[in-house]
Amino acid sequence: MDLGIISTRYARALLKSTAGTGLEQQVYQEMMTVAKNYADVPALRQAIDNPMLDKDTKESLLLTACGEQPSDLTKAFIRLVLKENREPMMQFIANSYVTLYRQQKNIINGRLITATAVSPATEQRMRQMVESKTNGTVEFETEVNPDIIGGFILEYDTYRMDSSVRSKLNGILSNLKK
Repeated sequence: MDLGIISTRYARALLKSTAGTGLEQQVYQEMMTVAKNYADVPALRQAIDNPMLDKDTKESLLLTACGEQPSDLTKAFIRLVLKENREPMMQFIANSYVTLYRQQKNIINGRLITATAVSPATEQRMRQMVESKTNGTVEFETEVNPDIIGGFILEYDTYRMDSSVRSKLNGILSNLKK
């Protein structure tokens, strides 16, 4: 069977099991944490894929990767994944869950890159602008990158707005070269 199909089925089952339990948001945060930990800690994947490690150790690693206090539902789900020997797919399951949850709740992932830190009010205005254009909720990530010199870069969905001084200077430079 295809890795994508299996991970999506498990993610969909987890999403359905959270419905009406009041744990939707918590499980979403836990799956985002798992996905982030897989991306940030390559040794996690190696440990989970290691056939020499017993299931209890793998369960402990995955529960730790969920965050401080994983919900009982997440604990039971991880036990199910381990029981069915699907632990090598856990990274894909977590990513699939995040994607399905965002689709269901109409959540858009956005990113604002600035040369210096912005005030919370400015960040909120940008978030509101994106929400009004997309009719959804925006999860905003801010990043400070002094290399853009000034201005900002706003990314969400498939849209990218580059109003940085660096890109404008590069545009002027390319025009002068012509």
